[in-house]
Amino acid sequence: MAAEAGAQGQVAASRRNVELKATDPSPVRSLAICHELEAEDLGLLHQRDTYFHAPRGRLKLREEYGRAWLIPYDRPDAAEARLSRCRLIDAPDPRALREGLEATLGPHVVVEKERRLFLWRGVRIHLDTVVGLGAFIEFEAVVEADFDLVVERARVERLRTAFGIRPDRVVAAGYADLLLSESADSKRESMLGGAAC
Repeated sequence: MAAEAGAQGQVAASRRNVELKATDPSPVRSLAICHELEAEDLGLLHQRDTYFHAPRGRLKLREEYGRAWLIPYDRPDAAEARLSRCRLIDAPDPRALREGLEATLGPHVVVEKERRLFLWRGVRIHLDTVVGLGAFIEFEAVVEADFDLVVERARVERLRTAFGIRPDRVVAAGYADLLLSESADSKRESMLGGAAC
């Protein structure tokens, strides 16, 4: 999700995102396609997302180069372009906020990634390398809550075609869920590989 907010202490208006995430078997090729599309290169980001146990929806604290945002959001897990709703809340003291949320809600999982960010016709293209998971590509078209999504869906679909993303590469779960699944699989394999009683 976009990490952009207004003045410190402000809460951004509710927004909707059309998102599509897929595995990226060739990051070099994906980078070349971004250049071919003449997408605007917005540089490299290092992001740390701490997810918390939330009674409803999802909640994460995104830290990026000394800035941070608390991001509550709702998003279905679907193997297709999907719609999410989110708010960005500026977090001027991320350490204190993180410690407070950990004490009250409990940490869920931490996702660390390097993100090359491009912008094409209002759609963010994320070329992500996620610690513990590998390479992914993500498209995200952000609109205000009351906007029509026809144009955004069409642009995301056009990008899907341009990057040659087949249905079997589309990822329904978020990075946090994928990491939790990987962790559970590792524990299961460790138990199966241990000595018998």
